[in-house]
Amino acid sequence: MRFRGVFSVLPTPFSKTGDFDAESMNRVVDLFVSAGVNGLTALGVTGEVARLTESERKRVLEVVIQRCAGRAAVIAGATAEGTRACIEFCRAAAAMKADAVMVSPPRMPKLNSEAVVAHYKALAEAISLPIVVQDYPPISGFTMEPALLARIAREVPQARTIKLEDPPTPLKTSRILALSDGIEVDILGGLGGVYLIEELMAGAAGVMTGFAYPEMLIEVVKSYTSGDVKAASDAFYRYVPLMRFEFQEGIGMAIRKEVLRRRGVLADAAIRAPGAQLDSTTRAALDQILEWMRHERKAEWISS
Repeated sequence: MRFRGVFSVLPTPFSKTGDFDAESMNRVVDLFVSAGVNGLTALGVTGEVARLTESERKRVLEVVIQRCAGRAAVIAGATAEGTRACIEFCRAAAAMKADAVMVSPPRMPKLNSEAVVAHYKALAEAISLPIVVQDYPPISGFTMEPALLARIAREVPQARTIKLEDPPTPLKTSRILALSDGIEVDILGGLGGVYLIEELMAGAAGVMTGFAYPEMLIEVVKSYTSGDVKAASDAFYRYVPLMRFEFQEGIGMAIRKEVLRRRGVLADAAIRAPGAQLDSTTRAALDQILEWMRHERKAEWISS
Protein backbone atom coordinates (compact mmCIF):
# COMPACT_ATOMS: atom_id res chain seq x y z
CA MET A 1 0.00 0.00 0.00
CA ARG A 2 1.28 3.45 -0.94
CA PHE A 3 0.47 6.46 1.20
CA ARG A 4 0.38 9.56 -0.96
CA GLY A 5 -1.67 12.74 -0.86
CA VAL A 6 -3.28 14.35 2.20
CA PHE A 7 -3.64 12.55 5.53
CA SER A 8 -5.40 14.38 8.35
CA VAL A 9 -4.20 13.82 11.90
CA LEU A 10 -7.33 13.71 14.00
CA PRO A 11 -7.79 15.62 17.24
CA THR A 12 -9.30 13.75 20.15
CA PRO A 13 -12.50 15.60 21.12
CA PHE A 14 -13.32 16.00 24.80
CA SER A 15 -16.44 17.20 26.55
CA LYS A 16 -16.43 20.03 29.08
CA THR A 17 -15.96 17.39 31.77
CA GLY A 18 -12.91 15.96 30.02
CA ASP A 19 -14.48 12.75 28.69
CA PHE A 20 -13.92 11.44 25.17
CA ASP A 21 -16.65 12.79 22.89
CA ALA A 22 -17.42 10.09 20.32
CA GLU A 23 -20.16 12.09 18.58
CA SER A 24 -17.77 14.96 17.88
CA MET A 25 -15.19 12.47 16.64
CA ASN A 26 -17.72 11.12 14.16
CA ARG A 27 -18.32 14.63 12.84
CA VAL A 28 -14.58 15.30 12.54
CA VAL A 29 -14.13 12.10 10.54
CA ASP A 30 -17.02 13.06 8.26
CA LEU A 31 -15.60 16.56 7.72
CA PHE A 32 -12.15 15.37 6.70
CA VAL A 33 -13.38 12.48 4.58
CA SER A 34 -15.94 14.63 2.77
CA ALA A 35 -13.18 17.15 2.05
CA GLY A 36 -11.43 14.41 0.07
CA VAL A 37 -8.45 13.41 2.19
CA ASN A 38 -6.63 10.21 1.31
CA GLY A 39 -6.42 9.05 4.88
CA LEU A 40 -6.86 9.74 8.58
CA THR A 41 -4.35 9.34 11.39
CA ALA A 42 -5.70 8.55 14.84
CA LEU A 43 -3.75 8.57 18.11
CA GLY A 44 -1.13 10.99 16.86
CA VAL A 45 0.82 13.44 19.01
CA THR A 46 -1.63 16.26 18.32
CA GLY A 47 -4.43 13.85 19.14
CA GLU A 48 -3.27 14.19 22.75
CA VAL A 49 -2.49 10.47 22.76
CA ALA A 50 -0.18 10.85 25.75
CA ARG A 51 -3.17 12.01 27.81
CA LEU A 52 -5.36 9.03 26.95
CA THR A 53 -5.82 5.92 29.07
CA GLU A 54 -5.32 2.50 27.49
CA SER A 55 -9.07 1.93 27.25
CA GLU A 56 -9.54 5.38 25.68
CA ARG A 57 -6.89 4.66 23.04
CA LYS A 58 -8.82 1.58 21.99
CA ARG A 59 -12.14 3.41 22.01
CA VAL A 60 -10.85 6.33 19.93
CA LEU A 61 -9.43 4.04 17.25
CA GLU A 62 -12.57 1.92 17.24
CA VAL A 63 -14.79 4.97 16.69
CA VAL A 64 -12.58 6.34 13.89
CA ILE A 65 -12.40 3.04 11.99
CA GLN A 66 -16.11 2.38 12.30
CA ARG A 67 -17.06 5.88 11.18
CA CYS A 68 -14.56 5.96 8.34
CA ALA A 69 -15.99 2.67 7.05
CA GLY A 70 -13.39 2.26 4.33
CA ARG A 71 -13.90 5.74 2.84
CA ALA A 72 -10.24 6.59 3.50
CA ALA A 73 -7.19 4.81 4.91
CA VAL A 74 -6.83 4.83 8.70
CA ILE A 75 -3.36 4.97 10.23
CA ALA A 76 -3.06 4.27 13.96
CA GLY A 77 -0.39 5.81 16.15
CA ALA A 78 1.35 3.00 18.00
CA THR A 79 4.52 4.50 19.47
CA ALA A 80 5.71 3.08 22.78
CA GLU A 81 8.91 3.23 24.80
CA GLY A 82 9.47 -0.50 24.57
CA THR A 83 9.40 -2.81 21.57
CA ARG A 84 7.10 -5.30 23.27
CA ALA A 85 4.54 -2.62 24.15
CA CYS A 86 4.78 -1.19 20.64
CA ILE A 87 4.08 -4.61 19.13
CA GLU A 88 1.02 -4.91 21.37
CA PHE A 89 -0.29 -1.52 20.17
CA CYS A 90 0.35 -2.52 16.56
CA ARG A 91 -1.42 -5.85 16.93
CA ALA A 92 -4.40 -4.12 18.53
CA ALA A 93 -4.58 -1.73 15.57
CA ALA A 94 -4.38 -4.65 13.13
CA ALA A 95 -7.16 -6.46 14.98
CA MET A 96 -9.38 -3.40 14.57
CA LYS A 97 -8.62 -3.32 10.82
CA ALA A 98 -6.43 -0.22 10.70
CA ASP A 99 -4.65 0.17 7.36
CA ALA A 100 -1.24 1.01 8.86
CA VAL A 101 0.51 2.01 12.06
CA MET A 102 2.70 5.04 12.72
CA VAL A 103 5.68 4.57 15.03
CA SER A 104 8.44 6.83 16.32
CA PRO A 105 11.68 5.37 17.67
CA PRO A 106 11.35 4.32 21.32
CA ARG A 107 12.37 7.05 23.74
CA MET A 108 15.35 5.91 25.81
CA PRO A 109 18.74 7.22 26.96
CA LYS A 110 21.59 6.73 24.49
CA LEU A 111 19.44 5.27 21.74
CA ASN A 112 21.52 4.33 18.70
CA SER A 113 20.88 3.57 15.04
CA GLU A 114 21.24 -0.20 15.41
CA ALA A 115 18.60 -0.28 18.14
CA VAL A 116 16.26 1.81 16.00
CA VAL A 117 16.63 -0.51 12.99
CA ALA A 118 16.13 -3.55 15.22
CA HIS A 119 12.97 -1.97 16.64
CA TYR A 120 11.35 -1.55 13.22
CA LYS A 121 12.47 -5.01 12.11
CA ALA A 122 10.82 -6.52 15.19
CA LEU A 123 7.58 -4.72 14.40
CA ALA A 124 7.65 -5.94 10.81
CA GLU A 125 8.12 -9.52 11.98
CA ALA A 126 5.17 -9.23 14.37
CA ILE A 127 2.58 -7.61 12.07
CA SER A 128 1.76 -7.51 8.37
CA LEU A 129 0.57 -3.88 8.33
CA PRO A 130 2.57 -1.11 6.65
CA ILE A 131 4.58 0.97 9.11
CA VAL A 132 4.83 4.74 8.85
CA VAL A 133 8.13 5.85 10.38
CA GLN A 134 7.57 9.08 12.29
CA ASP A 135 10.65 11.28 12.38
CA TYR A 136 9.83 13.79 15.11
CA PRO A 137 12.82 14.28 17.46
CA PRO A 138 10.95 16.39 20.07
CA ILE A 139 8.90 13.28 20.90
CA SER A 140 11.41 10.49 20.34
CA GLY A 141 14.40 12.39 21.67
CA PHE A 142 16.42 10.91 18.79
CA THR A 143 17.38 12.50 15.51
CA MET A 144 17.32 10.10 12.57
CA GLU A 145 19.77 11.12 9.89
CA PRO A 146 18.74 10.72 6.23
CA ALA A 147 21.07 7.73 5.87
CA LEU A 148 19.33 5.93 8.74
CA LEU A 149 15.84 6.57 7.34
CA ALA A 150 16.96 5.35 3.92
CA ARG A 151 18.48 2.26 5.55
CA ILE A 152 15.22 1.45 7.35
CA ALA A 153 13.38 1.71 4.03
CA ARG A 154 15.87 -0.66 2.40
CA GLU A 155 15.97 -3.23 5.19
CA VAL A 156 12.32 -3.09 6.33
CA PRO A 157 10.07 -3.16 3.23
CA GLN A 158 6.96 -2.52 5.36
CA ALA A 159 8.46 0.77 6.56
CA ARG A 160 8.78 2.73 3.34
CA THR A 161 6.58 5.65 4.33
CA ILE A 162 8.13 8.40 6.42
CA LYS A 163 6.34 11.19 8.24
CA LEU A 164 9.08 13.79 8.25
CA GLU A 165 8.98 16.45 10.96
CA ASP A 166 12.63 17.30 11.48
CA PRO A 167 13.43 20.66 9.80
CA PRO A 168 14.73 21.53 7.31
CA THR A 169 12.27 19.03 5.88
CA PRO A 170 12.70 19.88 2.16
CA LEU A 171 16.46 19.35 2.36
CA LYS A 172 16.07 16.16 4.38
CA THR A 173 13.44 14.87 1.94
CA SER A 174 15.74 15.19 -1.04
CA ARG A 175 18.63 13.55 0.83
CA ILE A 176 16.56 10.55 1.90
CA LEU A 177 15.34 10.00 -1.64
CA ALA A 178 18.89 10.31 -2.99
CA LEU A 179 20.08 7.64 -0.55
CA SER A 180 17.22 5.19 -1.11
CA ASP A 181 18.98 3.34 -3.96
CA GLY A 182 15.94 3.44 -6.23
CA ILE A 183 13.54 2.06 -3.62
CA GLU A 184 10.15 3.76 -3.72
CA VAL A 185 9.93 5.75 -0.49
CA ASP A 186 6.91 7.94 0.25
CA ILE A 187 7.68 10.96 2.40
CA LEU A 188 4.86 12.92 4.02
CA GLY A 189 5.53 16.32 5.51
CA GLY A 190 4.01 17.39 8.80
CA LEU A 191 4.64 20.47 10.95
CA GLY A 192 1.22 21.95 10.28
CA GLY A 193 1.79 21.99 6.53
CA VAL A 194 3.90 25.16 6.72
CA TYR A 195 6.59 23.76 4.40
CA LEU A 196 4.27 21.80 2.11
CA ILE A 197 5.09 23.43 -1.23
CA GLU A 198 8.84 23.19 -0.64
CA GLU A 199 8.49 19.55 0.47
CA LEU A 200 6.59 18.71 -2.70
CA MET A 201 9.30 20.39 -4.75
CA ALA A 202 11.87 18.20 -2.97
CA GLY A 203 9.96 15.02 -3.85
CA ALA A 204 7.53 14.51 -0.97
CA ALA A 205 4.45 12.37 -1.67
CA GLY A 206 2.10 14.58 0.32
CA VAL A 207 1.40 15.77 3.82
CA MET A 208 0.17 14.36 7.13
CA THR A 209 -0.99 17.02 9.55
CA GLY A 210 -4.04 18.00 11.56
CA PHE A 211 -4.57 21.42 9.95
CA ALA A 212 -8.23 22.32 10.45
CA TYR A 213 -8.83 23.14 6.76
CA PRO A 214 -7.79 20.05 4.79
CA GLU A 215 -9.43 21.63 1.74
CA MET A 216 -6.41 23.93 1.52
CA LEU A 217 -3.91 21.09 1.63
CA ILE A 218 -5.86 19.11 -0.95
CA GLU A 219 -5.94 22.07 -3.33
CA VAL A 220 -2.16 22.48 -3.09
CA VAL A 221 -1.32 18.78 -3.46
CA LYS A 222 -3.76 18.17 -6.32
CA SER A 223 -2.52 21.17 -8.27
CA TYR A 224 1.10 20.19 -7.77
CA THR A 225 0.68 16.52 -8.69
CA SER A 226 -1.28 17.49 -11.80
CA GLY A 227 1.72 19.51 -12.94
CA ASP A 228 0.35 22.99 -12.23
CA VAL A 229 3.12 24.18 -9.94
CA LYS A 230 2.08 27.82 -10.21
CA ALA A 231 -1.48 27.12 -9.07
CA ALA A 232 -0.14 25.00 -6.21
CA SER A 233 2.26 27.75 -5.15
CA ASP A 234 -0.38 30.46 -5.41
CA ALA A 235 -2.77 28.46 -3.25
CA PHE A 236 -0.10 27.61 -0.71
CA TYR A 237 1.05 31.19 -0.24
CA ARG A 238 -2.56 32.32 0.18
CA TYR A 239 -3.06 29.87 3.01
CA VAL A 240 0.27 30.16 4.82
CA PRO A 241 -0.95 32.88 7.24
CA LEU A 242 -3.57 30.57 8.73
CA MET A 243 -1.22 27.55 8.75
CA ARG A 244 1.45 29.61 10.52
CA PHE A 245 -0.99 30.88 13.11
CA GLU A 246 -2.40 27.44 13.86
CA PHE A 247 1.08 25.93 14.15
CA GLN A 248 2.13 27.89 17.24
CA GLU A 249 4.09 25.78 19.68
CA GLY A 250 2.28 25.26 22.96
CA ILE A 251 -1.08 26.71 21.89
CA GLY A 252 -1.54 25.29 18.39
CA MET A 253 -3.77 22.39 19.40
CA ALA A 254 -6.11 24.73 21.27
CA ILE A 255 -6.34 26.96 18.16
CA ARG A 256 -7.00 23.95 15.91
CA LYS A 257 -9.78 22.67 18.16
CA GLU A 258 -11.36 26.11 18.34
CA VAL A 259 -11.40 26.34 14.54
CA LEU A 260 -13.00 22.88 14.33
CA ARG A 261 -15.57 23.97 16.90
CA ARG A 262 -16.40 26.95 14.72
CA ARG A 263 -16.69 24.62 11.75
CA GLY A 264 -19.46 22.87 13.64
CA VAL A 265 -17.81 19.51 14.28
CA LEU A 266 -16.53 19.82 17.85
CA ALA A 267 -19.06 20.42 20.57
CA ASP A 268 -16.29 21.83 22.74
CA ALA A 269 -12.68 22.88 22.09
CA ALA A 270 -11.50 21.40 25.39
CA ILE A 271 -7.82 20.46 25.84
CA ARG A 272 -6.84 18.01 28.54
CA ALA A 273 -4.59 19.34 31.31
CA PRO A 274 -1.84 20.38 31.32
CA GLY A 275 -2.43 21.55 27.74
CA ALA A 276 -2.72 25.29 27.15
CA GLN A 277 -6.15 26.87 26.74
CA LEU A 278 -6.94 29.81 24.47
CA ASP A 279 -6.53 33.25 26.00
CA SER A 280 -8.49 36.32 24.92
CA THR A 281 -5.59 37.78 22.91
CA THR A 282 -5.07 34.61 20.87
CA ARG A 283 -8.81 34.29 20.33
CA ALA A 284 -8.99 37.86 19.01
CA ALA A 285 -6.05 37.21 16.69
CA LEU A 286 -7.80 34.10 15.38
CA ASP A 287 -10.93 36.15 14.70
CA GLN A 288 -8.85 38.62 12.69
CA ILE A 289 -7.00 36.09 10.57
CA LEU A 290 -10.16 34.15 9.71
CA GLU A 291 -11.89 37.37 8.76
CA TRP A 292 -8.95 38.30 6.52
CA MET A 293 -8.94 34.87 4.91
CA ARG A 294 -12.65 35.00 4.18
CA HIS A 295 -12.80 38.47 2.71
CA GLU A 296 -9.38 39.19 1.24
CA ARG A 297 -8.84 35.73 -0.18
CA LYS A 298 -12.46 34.95 -1.03
CA ALA A 299 -12.41 31.75 1.04
CA GLU A 300 -16.17 31.66 1.61
CA TRP A 301 -16.09 28.34 3.41
CA ILE A 302 -13.96 29.76 6.22
CA SER A 303 -16.02 30.66 9.27
CA SER A 304 -15.15 33.74 11.28
